[in-house]
Amino acid sequence: MDTPLRIAGREFRSRLLVGTGKYRSFQEMARCHAASGAEVVTVAVRRVNLDDKTKESMLDYIDRTRLFILPNTAGCYTADEAVRTARLAREVGLSNWVKLEVIGDERTLFPDNAGLVEATRILAKEGFVVLPYTNDDLVNAKRLIDAGAAAVMPLGAPIGSGLGIQNMTNLRILREMITDVPLIVDAGVGTASDAAVAMEMGFDGVLMNTAIAAAEDSEKMAEAMKLAVEAGRLAHLAGRMQRRLYASASSPLAGVVR
Repeated sequence: MDTPLRIAGREFRSRLLVGTGKYRSFQEMARCHAASGAEVVTVAVRRVNLDDKTKESMLDYIDRTRLFILPNTAGCYTADEAVRTARLAREVGLSNWVKLEVIGDERTLFPDNAGLVEATRILAKEGFVVLPYTNDDLVNAKRLIDAGAAAVMPLGAPIGSGLGIQNMTNLRILREMITDVPLIVDAGVGTASDAAVAMEMGFDGVLMNTAIAAAEDSEKMAEAMKLAVEAGRLAHLAGRMQRRLYASASSPLAGVVR
């Protein structure tokens, strides 16, 4: 039996976390959430109507009895912006959890490491459960943990690129060196095999959005991602066979009477 994903004392059965952006409709989004089996859905605070309750909102299509909302600070380019956005999410009752993004480059959407650490420290002191989106740098990951991060979410590739995991070495180093908080691959997944690879490496979860929303059949891709995360996790727990340079017969000849 596998253990649940535990973050800041809260348990989740699913290790797949999903987003809410880029879907063709809110109805499609809701169907994909159901097909994914995810229990955590991240919502960009700055892209949600929080004031006018008479207008339709994506929040109307999120089943909060089944899904835990993880607000994110997408679109924030400074620590101050990110902190204010997280506070707003808490004030309107979304959550005191936050997927923290502090973007440092507009074209690549790579994170601003210094700003990310600063915002993590501020929000953690204010009682937030902070899950920072970061690059695959071990040193910065450790700084985020020291600042109070409840989990670290390194990118596999640039946000929305669909390139899959590009730097296996750095992610393997992160997995080997960080054991005190969960590690969740965030960004860059393009298809089910990418998710399976991340889980086979021993990561605790995978967060994705575009890979599902931009698929030709988003609902099928959501189910594929669910199965891929489960398969990759099971393979990691099983322990793969040793790699060999040369062939090894599946049916050994030892003991065979000639």
